[in-house]
Amino acid sequence: MRHSAPPTQHPTAVIFDLGGVLIDWDPRHLYRRLFADETAMEAFLNEVATQEWNAQQDAGRPWAEAVTALVAQYPDQRGLIEAFHGRWPEMVAGPIGGTVDVLADLREAGLRLYALSNWSAETFPIARRRFPFLDWFDGIVISGEVGVVKPDARIFEHLVARYAVEPGMAVFIDDSAVNVGAAARLGFVALQFVDARSLRHDLEELGLLGRAG
Repeated sequence: MRHSAPPTQHPTAVIFDLGGVLIDWDPRHLYRRLFADETAMEAFLNEVATQEWNAQQDAGRPWAEAVTALVAQYPDQRGLIEAFHGRWPEMVAGPIGGTVDVLADLREAGLRLYALSNWSAETFPIARRRFPFLDWFDGIVISGEVGVVKPDARIFEHLVARYAVEPGMAVFIDDSAVNVGAAARLGFVALQFVDARSLRHDLEELGLLGRAG
């Protein structure tokens, strides 16, 4: 789903979000093993180990500090809170295969490839070791290393400056509508990720991939 006007020329670069687009990360992959009841699990993730709490680590807060602060607030949930960091690899189910295939085809087509992801600087090296396709990128910007998260314009501007990316000639792909909207406002050709099939169609429409016969 495109959130910006089509470019007048074929883009020369493609920027991928990672979690939810190329990598299946979800805390539920872990917490379904720790909760017998789905409702109780959702309550924990919505009220204790929330997205907002996790986003602070994506912005650079150390995990040790984050866990200590949350345990102090919810001492009866210590074990579950500590698992969020201690068992973090279990939240990663694996690659999103169809999208990795799209990435491979873009690489074969000679596009410049970048990643721009909200991710803790402490946990990203785990993913880096696990997924060889991360080595296909010409550059990766991780929010925890920069100290600012999407949709803040500064993280997009960091990528632009660091890798000499021209927004109007770059496709940005993210599963978050908010992040896609931010990219579109900055002049990127912005696509909201729904599934690999739709993404491939959108990239074919932009002339970046050949149409299937």
